[in-house]
Amino acid sequence: MGYPFGRDGDVRTPSGRRLADLRLDDDSLTREELPATPETLRLQAEVAESAGRTPLARNLRRAAELATVPEDVVLEIYTALRPRRSTADELEAWARRLDEAGAPQSAAFVREAAAVYAARGLLA
Repeated sequence: MGYPFGRDGDVRTPSGRRLADLRLDDDSLTREELPATPETLRLQAEVAESAGRTPLARNLRRAAELATVPEDVVLEIYTALRPRRSTADELEAWARRLDEAGAPQSAAFVREAAAVYAARGLLA
């Protein structure tokens, strides 16, 4: 689904179910219904930005970029970003992959982390 709201203005799940219709005791509720959509995260970022919560807005925009990245890849990136786990070249490779996946803000974050790790002697 491209937009998190239906014609009635209700927030929707990735499969299009109305958020207001979901119940945790519903046996038809699957794990795929629970993640926030990229569009919802971007809207939350706009709200955070308008409230002056710029760091939160940046985090939500990165989350929107990563919302469509497979979980195992996100966990690989998370592991690669731990101090002394990756070389500068390995982190740059992750940043390029993120750029190619349409996640430029997340790629910039990885590059920023690599620079900080280099300055602090935290690269592998």
